[in-house]
Amino acid sequence: MNYKTIEEPNTEETYDLIEAGLRKKAMITLFTYCKVEYEGRALSQLGYGERMILIKPDGSFLVHQDRKVEPVNWQPPKSKTRVFIRDGKVIIESNRRTPKERLEVLIEKTFIGTYAVVEDYEELEQAGYEKDMGDMIMENPHIIEEGFKPTDREYNVEHGFIDILGKDSDGNLMILELKSRKIGISAVKQIKRYIDNLTNTENRSLRLGVEKKKIRGLLVGPKIDEDAKEMIEEEGIEFVECEPPKELKRDKKTTLDSFL
Repeated sequence: MNYKTIEEPNTEETYDLIEAGLRKKAMITLFTYCKVEYEGRALSQLGYGERMILIKPDGSFLVHQDRKVEPVNWQPPKSKTRVFIRDGKVIIESNRRTPKERLEVLIEKTFIGTYAVVEDYEELEQAGYEKDMGDMIMENPHIIEEGFKPTDREYNVEHGFIDILGKDSDGNLMILELKSRKIGISAVKQIKRYIDNLTNTENRSLRLGVEKKKIRGLLVGPKIDEDAKEMIEEEGIEFVECEPPKELKRDKKTTLDSFL
């Protein structure tokens, strides 16, 4: 890793470090005493304070306080960053083209500054999400019930996308809403909207060969809270207990026993 760190730099040294980091397409971190101004879809100003500034090669620009996960100010990837000196102070400016936004950081003092040319070509692998549940069910539909035949994923209806659409052994339409965590009332309301959407649509338009059949709504997830359980009983919606798979692809050894 090619990197450089400076402590207690003066104005020119701070400017040189940032300019070199931007030119080398490096990741830049600065601990500074600064103030921040933003203009774009709104206006904001953050008075002087000790903060961390993070600039990434993809154009991301983040200003962090000593609390919360999210930055207090930020610009997304593909923003353009430049550095200059004005009235004896280092100014870092990040501009976004569409929508037009400008973030300006005025640095009064820099405590520590670092740039590092980082090499990282790996993509994050994730498991245990709704997509993983969907993949598992499409490959092993009997997890839901014997005779279940999935026909569509992310089926578009008026109020959103149905995770999995299919038929049961009697030809009834089945709507599956997948949740990787405990199911609450909002999920019940969501699937109820989907049921209402399809109830108001002629079955022949669904390309499923199902006509005047019952529409079943199934919430699929590891747990359901008591309020949601009471609500599905009132609405005639079903709950299927199902844990999302937790194996990453690189470690995955496909055995159905792991999911049950």
